[in-house]
Amino acid sequence: MSLDPFSSHKMSEASHVYPILWQGDHILLVDQTRLPREYGLVEIRRSADMAEAIQRMIVRGAPAIGVAAAYGMYLGAKEIVAEAVDVPERQVFLEKLEAIAGLLRGTRPTAVNLFWAIDRMVALARSTDAPITGIADILLQEAQDIHLNDLKTCYRIGEQGLAVLPEQPEKLRILTHCNTGALATAGYGTALGVVRSAWREGRLERVYADETRPRLQGAKLTVWECVQEKIPVTLITDSMAAQCMKEGRVDVVIVGADRIAANGDTANKIGTYSLALVSKAHNIPFYVAAPLSTIDFSLADGSKIPIEERNPEEIAKVGDTTICPPGTEFYNPAFDVTPADLITGIITEEKVVTPDELRSLKR
Repeated sequence: MSLDPFSSHKMSEASHVYPILWQGDHILLVDQTRLPREYGLVEIRRSADMAEAIQRMIVRGAPAIGVAAAYGMYLGAKEIVAEAVDVPERQVFLEKLEAIAGLLRGTRPTAVNLFWAIDRMVALARSTDAPITGIADILLQEAQDIHLNDLKTCYRIGEQGLAVLPEQPEKLRILTHCNTGALATAGYGTALGVVRSAWREGRLERVYADETRPRLQGAKLTVWECVQEKIPVTLITDSMAAQCMKEGRVDVVIVGADRIAANGDTANKIGTYSLALVSKAHNIPFYVAAPLSTIDFSLADGSKIPIEERNPEEIAKVGDTTICPPGTEFYNPAFDVTPADLITGIITEEKVVTPDELRSLKR
């Protein structure tokens, strides 16, 4: 039976874009590399295929990666039993499951939700006294719990963010970066979830979406989501944000996060740091919206956050067209780290805190 994420929750009025769908014996992923040209689905039946989908950014966005990885662990557990001649010994099973966990951990080093979800699945497999043949079913239930809880979390983030938006003007112009919407989560979104909540309550005039070079997630994905729901959206290049602020077009900036250190330093899609700097220069509130699972309390500050460096082709080409001469050298970090002192507040599902208050959320 397919997982209906809204079957028992009031979020039925939320976004109807779901990047990850459980289909009874396999997973369907919205292929985000094909948007906005076409809407297509990729069928995932093996853990290695899930790892490849995460690596290739068929599924992307820290919360969505965590959900996908959880399902990848379930698929791996099922494979171990199905491919064995006899039921494997518990220790052998756990060693093979840890190898699958290592494969999934190696796909995207910056997004902490990936590691959080995998560690949760491994810990459950190690702690259960269920027979080996029943562990996959237990992991499936856990993956579905992670999936549904992320949807609920995004809805709560939207509500928490709505409560701290500037009171004036009555209808706000919100600028956002990359994609933090339904496609980056189990649905609804983090920063774009706040946008959705503001739109629903009549508090939103317009979204300004950075195109987000080099992969253009803002142009391809954020704008696509807004168009689907008829949310007024204006696309700008990343370098236009400062001018829009200078002209008084932006009231508040809300971005997502891939990992937040204990002091509030935040890793997010490349370009976020410069956006925070220009927000500070124009006295515009700058909020980070992210679930508690994105906070890495093991890291004292952002200097310890690993930054993924991706294929140079992402900046050497636009589509199939090469835009630079032969012999060009490249540096292509996928993320940057915004210092805590540039962040007005961090919007979580529990409450909104300043970076100095972040440790109060540690459990």
